[in-house]
Amino acid sequence: MTRKAPAAERETPRARRLRARQIDRALADAYPDAWCALRHENAWQLLVATILSAQCTDERVNAVTPTLFARYPTPRVLAAAEPRELERIIHSTGFFRQKAKSLLGVARATADEFGGELPRDLATLVTLPGIGRKTANVVLGTAYGVPSIVVDTHVRRVANRLGLTSEDDPTRIEMDLRALLPAASWTRFTHRMIHHGRRICQARKPACPDCTLRRICPRIGLPDAVKSPT
Repeated sequence: MTRKAPAAERETPRARRLRARQIDRALADAYPDAWCALRHENAWQLLVATILSAQCTDERVNAVTPTLFARYPTPRVLAAAEPRELERIIHSTGFFRQKAKSLLGVARATADEFGGELPRDLATLVTLPGIGRKTANVVLGTAYGVPSIVVDTHVRRVANRLGLTSEDDPTRIEMDLRALLPAASWTRFTHRMIHHGRRICQARKPACPDCTLRRICPRIGLPDAVKSPT
């Protein structure tokens, strides 16, 4: 049997906000140093690394980007890259043809329309070729210090299991989480949720008995066989 969400459905908005803040504090205690695992020196490098990270591990991206950034240090230089050479450099990250196309498109737009510097607001960032809310929020929160919530596969899974949202659409999940926490917490909360999803609340085998949130998590969508210690 699969655990349903009766308790979460009965939870008042105020009670959910209080529980969200309790979750935030618990994650902060568990992962005080959690931050973006993609190595970068500026917003542009983070954007490129984030594009490459689709369907790829951060470790693999970090192995590729030093060569990539040395060869193409700025958007203008990358915009002039020969596609086959770019594909060769990023080949091991997977889906390299589509990623090369995305990188060339965003490099040209950044160089031609914004003088080589990425915009600092969500509405403008998402006008760049191939850039959605997730990638834009990564750049805003991590590189520019703008409070942002990134909804990746880990945040989506953990937020649903915790009963912080019942949505599946990333934008709706983002809005739900934004409503539960003060803006100052958003970026750090995102990184800690991602950390927690990778280490504990994994897709196939969540380690509920080892979870720091086990006493306040309704474990929505998980089989009844997944038990936490009382």
